[in-house]
Amino acid sequence: MERERAAYRSARARRSLLASTGSTVVVLVVAAVLLVTSPGWPRVRDTWFSWDKAVESFPAVLDGLWLNIRLMVVCAVAIVVLGLTLAVLRTLRGAVFAPLRIFATVYVDLFRGLPLLLVLLLLGFGAPALDLTGLPTSVLFWGATSLVLSYSAYVAEVFRAGIETVHPSQRAAARALGLTYAQSLRFVVLPQAVRRVVPALMNDLVSLQKDSGLVSVLGITDAIRAAQISTAEDFNYTPYVVAGVVFVALTIPMARVADRVSRRRGQGPVGGHL
Repeated sequence: MERERAAYRSARARRSLLASTGSTVVVLVVAAVLLVTSPGWPRVRDTWFSWDKAVESFPAVLDGLWLNIRLMVVCAVAIVVLGLTLAVLRTLRGAVFAPLRIFATVYVDLFRGLPLLLVLLLLGFGAPALDLTGLPTSVLFWGATSLVLSYSAYVAEVFRAGIETVHPSQRAAARALGLTYAQSLRFVVLPQAVRRVVPALMNDLVSLQKDSGLVSVLGITDAIRAAQISTAEDFNYTPYVVAGVVFVALTIPMARVADRVSRRRGQGPVGGHL
């Protein structure tokens, strides 16, 4: 009976797979036929999907993407450190820590409320003009700073949610064993909290990879800016499509890894916060 049930489930799974594949192929074929038979398709094809233009612009876009990747890695490290610090400050107890809690709360509310693009414009164009002593005037530095400030507010809330999921008895047991507050936070609370929020953190990493392209508004030659420069030569928009393809090719594997980690931890697919 068990073998019969397994054979039935296997046959049903095959039928479902064939049905879903067939329906998907039909929808794609119909959409492709409607697209290529539309009156404006020849002009769209030459303007947005020119193979020669794609080959010509690909090296510059790929070189700009390398800047996006480096920017993402550096910012991700700074975001985790700053976000975890803010989360710990918001969870400190006692009246003496009230100023720190207020500072962390105001910081999170401020940068979660400001659009990232606005932060980039304010710091990218405003901060270098101040010529602050000891700080670089490079727009790349201030673009990275904008990403760190904005994303650390979201990551801080992710960490705080993880910290608050740890039952208070864990803290009490740690203190009963003689650990100080800092030791119980370091050795008992944070390890559990971080493990529980890994899927959400990976989702933020995926979003950071995409949003690193916004630094192009400051004139930084990343993948999007390289595509814009190539487009300005003959007003052919194929380089934008190339930039979109390379971003998708980089983001999708990261998203699948995030979903896999989420499933292994018994959660659903990871959703975005933006």
